[in-house]
Amino acid sequence: MIAGANRSHVLDSFAVLAWLQGEPKGAAVTALLKRARHGEIVLSICVINLGEVLYIVEREDSIQAAQRTLATIDRLPLRQVSAERDLTLLAAHLKAIYRMSYADCFCLALAKAANAILVTGDPEFRAQTEVDLFWIGE
Repeated sequence: MIAGANRSHVLDSFAVLAWLQGEPKGAAVTALLKRARHGEIVLSICVINLGEVLYIVEREDSIQAAQRTLATIDRLPLRQVSAERDLTLLAAHLKAIYRMSYADCFCLALAKAANAILVTGDPEFRAQTEVDLFWIGE
C-alpha cells in the first residue's frame, strides 16, 4: 500500500531505525517527515516503539548515542503517543491474535485506533489484516 494522500501514518521501530541509519529504505520516512513538517499528514510513534529504538541504539552503540538519538527524534514532526490503558489493551488483544513481538503490537494498535497507515519493513506485519501498510522493506 502506498502512503495515503492525507491519512495519518504510524512509524514502527524498523522504519525509524532505517531512517536513522541512512538506509535507502529510510528515504520513504524522510519523505513522510517532510509531509508532516508541512502539515500534510500526522506522523506518530508509540512511546513503546520509541523505547525499542533507543534500546537497540544503546545496545549496538552506547548510552550517549541513544541520548543523541532521542534528542534527534524529539525535534521531528512526530507525535509521540503514550501507551495508555485502551492502547495497551488493544495491543494485548492483537498479541493474542498475531505471532509478533509485543512491542510491534503497540504500533499496530496505534495504527488501528487512529485508522492510520503503518510504515514498516518488518516481515512480522505481513500476516496482520488490521491496517494498511506502507511497505519500505525489500
